[in-house]
Amino acid sequence: MNHGAPHAVILFDGVCNLCSGFVQFVIPRDPSGRFRFASLQSPAASRVMMEAGALPGEADSIVLVDGQRAFIRSAAALRIARGLRFPWPLLYGLVVVPRPIRDWVYDHIARNRFRWFGRRDHCMLPGPGIRDRFLD
Repeated sequence: MNHGAPHAVILFDGVCNLCSGFVQFVIPRDPSGRFRFASLQSPAASRVMMEAGALPGEADSIVLVDGQRAFIRSAAALRIARGLRFPWPLLYGLVVVPRPIRDWVYDHIARNRFRWFGRRDHCMLPGPGIRDRFLD
């Protein structure tokens, strides 16, 4: 990863339909290309997490690495929303909800994501128009 780059990296569970769908949601709402992506199952994700001081395997759905900091669970989701075009940054206002409550909701969805949304046999493969935004 280029340490001088202004990009943040979203690490996602590449076999999770919800997580892959989230990436597909973010891409058109991030026209400046601030966010880059890598599946949590990739060597690139392990490298990015270690550079940020996070342990690979510490999170299993969505991680945001911004600068040298890693954010997980609800903090990652809210910070990603803040980086999208209007109206999505308004969701960052939910940061006033105590973290244990936000993380409980996040964990409930994460625990049930395969049952509710299904899973893929293979990690999502980016199309040619967005391939340069993926690290792996």
